[in-house]
Amino acid sequence: MGANLRSDAEAHDEVPVGASTDEKSTAVAAEGSSHSKGDGHAADGHAADGHVADGHVADGHVADGHVAESHAEDHESHSPLSPGHLFSHVRDSYDFHFSPTVARWLTGDVKHNGHIKLPETGIVGYQIPGTEKYLKPLDFKLTRFMVVELLAACLIFVVFTAVARGLKSNSAPRGRLLNMLEAMIQFIRVDIAKSVIGKKDGAKFAPFLLTIFFFVLTCNLLGMIPVMGTPTGDFAVTATLAGIVFFVVVKAGVEKFGAGGFMLNLVPSMDLPPMMKVALLPLIFVIEVVGFLIKHFVLAVRLFANMMAGHLVLAVIVAFIGATYGSWAHYLVVPASVLGATSISVLELFVAFLQAYIFTFLAALFISSATHHH
Repeated sequence: MGANLRSDAEAHDEVPVGASTDEKSTAVAAEGSSHSKGDGHAADGHAADGHVADGHVADGHVADGHVAESHAEDHESHSPLSPGHLFSHVRDSYDFHFSPTVARWLTGDVKHNGHIKLPETGIVGYQIPGTEKYLKPLDFKLTRFMVVELLAACLIFVVFTAVARGLKSNSAPRGRLLNMLEAMIQFIRVDIAKSVIGKKDGAKFAPFLLTIFFFVLTCNLLGMIPVMGTPTGDFAVTATLAGIVFFVVVKAGVEKFGAGGFMLNLVPSMDLPPMMKVALLPLIFVIEVVGFLIKHFVLAVRLFANMMAGHLVLAVIVAFIGATYGSWAHYLVVPASVLGATSISVLELFVAFLQAYIFTFLAALFISSATHHH
């Protein structure tokens, strides 16, 4: 190492005094490259006793800021409070993230890092050329949120099959769970479907509204389990749900009034002079059509934003524990973070029910608007 440093110094001395900075860098790089070849070290831009050619690092100093930036990015990505680290806990992924201890117990791998990858389905969708990414939403790989949604659907099927059997037998529900579920079903059927849409049409759309409500609620509640994640905190999921509501609303309106009548029904009836109608109705029609589309878009954004924000706040509060690890503040932060996370979790439990109710109520309101004259 000392010999290499002396050789570098000689190389600096051999460069003419009037040489430019680029020429000096080239001479030093060439000298470093010869040393690396002679000593069996890496050449052509690879490290040689702390020297890197091609202008990246020379004499242990950073050139062009490349290494400094990479180190800063690595430090940022490993920080518990970095945006990338926080969002990795609330967004969709191709694996389930357990603690390393639990993952080692589940897999038997003593070196497991905690990320248990989901099996490949064999259908991977369309890969963007030149990258490792897949075009959304044509990415058909199995993800964590897909598993949670399948679990939610299976739970709904099993639980409500038992509820339906009880209702079919005309026997009184037994147990707190069945009584609670029956009360919730009655609330959706009577206080939302029939009250908002009407007794006749409300009974027709009650099964759809019940399905929407309990699916959103089950996904929200499963998201309270740390390992699971919240599918309704992903815009792709909420946009799909809003798209289903949009399809049902349009279908209901077309069945009731026909395609033309449905479009005309978007414009509220107004008692205006004929000349004003000619001038204003086309403009109002365009505004109503745009508003109709925006309403369903906002329906998706509202559910996504509320669920994502709540879980992100939880992640930030818990991340303070890791961020202060090793300092005296850690002993003050831990109880405060645990208390704060517990309080926010109770609030999130309320939000899980509230958002399911709001989504279902707005869906009923949109159906009612499409099936009734304004």
